[in-house]
Amino acid sequence: MKNHTLYLLLAMILATPVSAEDSIRESVVQLHFTRRNPDFYRPWTKASPSDGSASGVVIEGNRILTNAHVVRYASQLFVQLKKGGDRLPAKAISVDPRMDLALVELEDPDEMAHLPHLELSDELPAVKSTVNAYGYPIGGKDLSVTEGIVSRIEYESYYFEGTGLRIQIDAALNSGNSGGPAVQNGKIVGLVFSRITEGENIGYIIPTEEIERFLDDSSDGTFDGKPLLFQECATLENPSLRGFLTLPKDQSGLVVGKPYLENDEYPLKRWDVITHIGPHNIDNEGYVDVADDLRLSFQYYVPKLANDDHVELTVWRDGAAKQVSVPVSPTPSRLMPYLILKYPRYFIYGPLVFSAANHEIGQRMASSQRWVRYLSYTQNPLIGRLYDQPKFEGEELVFVCSRLFPHRITKGYGDPSFAVVTHMNDEPVKNLRQFALQLKNCQDDFIRIRMIGSGESLVFQRSEIEASTEEILTNEGIRYQCSADLRDVWE
Repeated sequence: MKNHTLYLLLAMILATPVSAEDSIRESVVQLHFTRRNPDFYRPWTKASPSDGSASGVVIEGNRILTNAHVVRYASQLFVQLKKGGDRLPAKAISVDPRMDLALVELEDPDEMAHLPHLELSDELPAVKSTVNAYGYPIGGKDLSVTEGIVSRIEYESYYFEGTGLRIQIDAALNSGNSGGPAVQNGKIVGLVFSRITEGENIGYIIPTEEIERFLDDSSDGTFDGKPLLFQECATLENPSLRGFLTLPKDQSGLVVGKPYLENDEYPLKRWDVITHIGPHNIDNEGYVDVADDLRLSFQYYVPKLANDDHVELTVWRDGAAKQVSVPVSPTPSRLMPYLILKYPRYFIYGPLVFSAANHEIGQRMASSQRWVRYLSYTQNPLIGRLYDQPKFEGEELVFVCSRLFPHRITKGYGDPSFAVVTHMNDEPVKNLRQFALQLKNCQDDFIRIRMIGSGESLVFQRSEIEASTEEILTNEGIRYQCSADLRDVWE
């Protein structure tokens, strides 16, 4: 009799369906990664490896949704489906660094076949409503569930000049929570991606509207990025400004100071007032009404209304309303672009290492008062042109990214680090590849390198500097003279 009762109890336990809470827990995984960041001062190598962990959530198609900053520069990536389980090798299959979203897949997708996936909610959570954030933050080994309140919904900057919708929640989020789902009524309403270290219990999640756009974009196997409008504007709250623009009292909008492109073909002009995006009226702070209780930056409608890489705007110009079609793109045109997922390009010529300036190195220098003073004094453009667009197609700033390698031919020369190369034997230097070709094809007896940011030009006997290159590479243990994109020049 006792055995019969025991069997009945066991059968009842096995027949009990998995609760919604248990299902959510099974869908949240932990990611382990080894990261090798770029070394901007030694671009022929990478920074020392660093290990870390984060969270992810299983979604439809045996895929794992997580943050882009989790997989960025990851040389190794593993997924742990449950605590204490094996770490399974994985790979990123789509990454959007600007919106901090990534899709990860196990090398053997069948390993995930038994796991339930979480669905994405098709609605924004209401302000003051409660969400639960799941993840594996530091401070413990087991899954953590944190309750938070939705306190704000806004359209703001993300990373690398990307913008998007984001939700602020009042919840205790810590390192390791990144990539974990925020859940409401059993569905994902957002993905944890950031927190304010100076504030107490302030975190941010990426709403499903942005996630859905990322998934749709990635569905064809190629990620293009969402179209954005890169145009800085000023508000119209000042009475004198409004009087100068002869605006009617009831007309609102934003005024264009410097157009994104200053040429005759670009549709926006200085002193244009952008009054509407599509049919939506823009107020004097740059906001549009999205719902009864929700106002967002007018930029919110750019990816929604973009068609054929353009968005329709109404502007007030010369006392009248005018329709203009303005080009949009996923990335801004920059002389010093972000590397984002790439490593620095470089080539080594004798004791010198040259690289193409990128936004990351410029930002590092701009954050140091010492470097700002030094570069300003020497009129070095690495900071002054940080946000500039190229003056001509293919323009790059070529600079010396590290100290001179020790060699007898450098006798008497100072440290030219971060000086920008302008000429080689009186020929202008336009970009890194063209400069490499100039050096490769030069037949003069001497190589003269003129720079901004250094008090001297460098002169070398061509036969000596060419002979020193292989010797230096061997002595320094450097495998390649240049990055992969330039090897056809040297090899």
